Amino acid sequence: MTESPGAAIRVLIVDDHTTFTELLTGALDREPDLRSVGYANNAETGVEQALALRPDVVIMDYHLPGADGIWAAARILEQVPDTRIVLLTGDPTPEAFVQAAATGICAFLPKDGSLATLLDALRHSPIGGMVVRPSLVAQLGELHVSKRNSAWAPSLTQRERAVLRLMAEGYDVRANASTLGISQNTCRGYVKSILAKLGAHTQLEAVVAARKLDLLSQSPDA
Repeated sequence: MTESPGAAIRVLIVDDHTTFTELLTGALDREPDLRSVGYANNAETGVEQALALRPDVVIMDYHLPGADGIWAAARILEQVPDTRIVLLTGDPTPEAFVQAAATGICAFLPKDGSLATLLDALRHSPIGGMVVRPSLVAQLGELHVSKRNSAWAPSLTQRERAVLRLMAEGYDVRANASTLGISQNTCRGYVKSILAKLGAHTQLEAVVAARKLDLLSQSPDA
């Protein structure tokens, strides 16, 4: 959702650690352009709060009781796709990143990172983009190179292969979403997941990598 000029950015916190939530709430409320509007300590309640309060940004912990933060983020974005979600995790693995990228979140940050980095993400992380810790990007790149040198090929879902084929034909997100009958936000999520799995930074790099791995010649129903 679009914040009004001069209005404070409204933030919902979803985290099961009470001390962390209280400290973060206090930090937010000391910032003139940020305001905490509520909190939840599990994924289900977080979704309910997000739909009821309609915050501008949700700070979502990855590890939550019951369902995880990625599940909650996906449910929120299905209902309110212009919500910006910043996912925090104490275990920022490439596997978690790939899952998070597919949901359409706008930032993926370590829970033990700096407060300044988090506040900057709350203010500036864009819908359709994804702020990621640089060291994690490097880790993903190393993983991709290692697997590629072992004749590795990523496992793409049927829908990801369909999006990849359309990317290879030069269509943009709007056209791809229309062709597949999905929302543009959902399509962007598939693109992010494809980029992460292929270790690519752009759609062009992803298509080039896919051609080298012979992914585009595979049957879409394979």
